[in-house]
Amino acid sequence: MGLDDKIKNAAQDLSGKAKEAFGKATDNDEKVADGKKDQAAASAKQTGEDVKDVFK
Repeated sequence: MGLDDKIKNAAQDLSGKAKEAFGKATDNDEKVADGKKDQAAASAKQTGEDVKDVFK
């Protein structure tokens, strides 16, 4: 896993932030939760990538 995965993680994080912002703007708690979930998943994946990089 390399740069391609890191780009996908960043895109997922940005998508999550956009969902969260949209949810807040429209007072949609479900969208806010979905956005935060996407951001958390991207963060977890990025942490895994960072750990892999340390052991390379």
